[in-house]
Amino acid sequence: MNPDFVIIAVDGGAASGKSSTSRLVAERLNLMHVDTGSHYRAVTFALIQAGVSPEDEAAVAAQLRGLPLDTQLDGRSARISLDGKVPSDDELRSDAVNAAVSPYAAVPAVRQFLFNFQRSQADVARQNNFAGLIMEGRDIGSVIFPDATLRIFLEADAATRAERRAAEGQSDSIEQRDKIDSSRKTAPLTCPEGAIKIDNSGMTLEEVVDAISNLVGTSTAGSTKN
Repeated sequence: MNPDFVIIAVDGGAASGKSSTSRLVAERLNLMHVDTGSHYRAVTFALIQAGVSPEDEAAVAAQLRGLPLDTQLDGRSARISLDGKVPSDDELRSDAVNAAVSPYAAVPAVRQFLFNFQRSQADVARQNNFAGLIMEGRDIGSVIFPDATLRIFLEADAATRAERRAAEGQSDSIEQRDKIDSSRKTAPLTCPEGAIKIDNSGMTLEEVVDAISNLVGTSTAGSTKN
């Protein structure tokens, strides 16, 4: 691994601040930002459209075999495309997707389908001359990039997380999603051993970004240089 190429893994439950934090860290450190939650939402959207139930794992696997994946850059954000089309935010955040994303994400075939694609995002970042990659999700530091330059696990109390979801106009059940994600057999949501926990309940977004940026600086000398 190129010692000057930074990989930051950011894990945490729903509404823990992963996306807003990761986007700002990407801007500050010239990193490519990848939201793996959108990957699972995109696949969920496609499977709902195809009428495939998450309980029918064989049908899920068969449907995924015919679904080409690619990456389209939108500024610093790498967006997933399915068969050449990037799903809209409205499609990814619909009530139907909100309700189904955790059951689909618990299917081993879905996680395996996305594993190599998510690992390949480091190559996309290198090819586009970013100084590194910041990837957010629920199993990044434990499964996708266990050897990342820096592994962060974000936490926030229940009231703070509920406020964030309400401000976003989202209606998904935070506790239910975390329960499903934490108890699934394949790549459960957990704080990876050796990762740094940050409880951002009482912190401003800028304070969290500062903390992570400082941790990157102490993790590897010169890692933020392009």
